[in-house]
Amino acid sequence: MATIKDVADLAGVSVATVSRVLNGRSPVAGTRDRVLAAVAELGYRPNVVARALRTARTRTLGLVISDLRNAFFTELADAVEQEARRLGYSLIIGNAGESPEQQDDYIRTLLDRRIDGLMVSSAGTGSATLCEVVASGTPLVLLDRPVPGVDAPCVRAEGGAALTGLAAHLASLGRRRPAVIVAPAGTPVGDERLECFRTALAGHGIALPPELAVSSPDMTPAGGRRMMRRLLELPEPPDAVLAADNLMALGALDELRARGLRVPGDMALVAFDDVPWFAHTDPPLTAVAQPTRELGRAAVHTLLERIEGRPAASVLLSARLVVRRSCGEPSGRRPPK
Repeated sequence: MATIKDVADLAGVSVATVSRVLNGRSPVAGTRDRVLAAVAELGYRPNVVARALRTARTRTLGLVISDLRNAFFTELADAVEQEARRLGYSLIIGNAGESPEQQDDYIRTLLDRRIDGLMVSSAGTGSATLCEVVASGTPLVLLDRPVPGVDAPCVRAEGGAALTGLAAHLASLGRRRPAVIVAPAGTPVGDERLECFRTALAGHGIALPPELAVSSPDMTPAGGRRMMRRLLELPEPPDAVLAADNLMALGALDELRARGLRVPGDMALVAFDDVPWFAHTDPPLTAVAQPTRELGRAAVHTLLERIEGRPAASVLLSARLVVRRSCGEPSGRRPPK
């Protein structure tokens, strides 16, 4: 197996110069090219563990995502990976599958790998393991979902303006009995969005009674379908439904179609979290879009601030309403101001 000295001898430079090139600190292009050519010819691979022991850094970040089956989180993870790689860091990803236990297993595994810092989009309402991460001194950033009691910055989108716009949009279309399929009860972001939407509807004289705010225990198509079935079986069903997740929106749409109900003729349907194929469904789905890639990039930069020992505040970006045709909108209509 080739050593760093073998690389130095072949390139005709010192070991220190090879080290500087491999760490991205060589200012001379010709020298860098000779070293990288020698690395390629010899198949040299730096000993990351040994380097970590010398520098206390592995240039590796960890990301535990709540559910990679969800297109929002898939794009979020991709944005994090792209930005981390652009800045010279590797990324190890764990999929919690919306299971706090699986999340904790991945967190412990990543900490054992001597990552420099950790980003977590928490499953459920979090766990004591996240507090242990903070207590251990490992830099931590929460992504998309704040966790009560965990002292770490959170990078997420605020949906207040978009939900206020949605309430006005539905009211302008004559939808007077909207319902919401919300995330599992007790999740801070889900509760916040529900209350925001309820307040916005009240501003138009529209009530959101408890029977029209149904909570799915799992954020899946099956969960969305069950909750839509419950809403349709009410003595007075809603005339519009906001699904608080794109997977639940697809399940709700499946249930409507299984019953022969038309969107938007019989029911308006809106998804919180836009995904590319919503523009191509029949009808195209109106949705609240989060700035997914911006969130991923901001999470990486916030974590690197923590790794460097600098104070890092939470980041709050804005979601926006994307109007299509699933609420009965005339083609090309814009949401009301």
